[in-house]
Amino acid sequence: MWIPWYASATRHTLATSGCDGPADPTTSALAAMEAELRDLRRADGEPYRLVPLPWPTALPGSEDGHRLPATYANFLIINGAVLVPTYADAADARALTALAEAFPERDIVPIDCRSVIRQHGSLHCLTMQLPRGSLSKQA
Repeated sequence: MWIPWYASATRHTLATSGCDGPADPTTSALAAMEAELRDLRRADGEPYRLVPLPWPTALPGSEDGHRLPATYANFLIINGAVLVPTYADAADARALTALAEAFPERDIVPIDCRSVIRQHGSLHCLTMQLPRGSLSKQA
């Protein structure tokens, strides 16, 4: 089972992913993760502010029908902006609003990630490590 992760929105704020209903197979795991985050304390002893992000409608995977790992928590913080994965889903607007409140001094930029999620990654995943030489000219 794939479990979405949490992401740090600011020094004192964490964005969390959750499900919209008990029928979703990830509901109990996400609820346990949220409970752990509610118990987590900053160095000064204060709790973090949690910003709940909606769960997009399940996107079917390949032939085996598994759910693709679509989540709004796969956002990317860049200079002056936050790039947010979207999935042409009704929940996109709620996710953009929640992240705009978490990042009031940054532009919120939606990026359609349906083609990327079909490859089992999303926006933040695209920016991860590049193997040595992958950007050099090929002979």
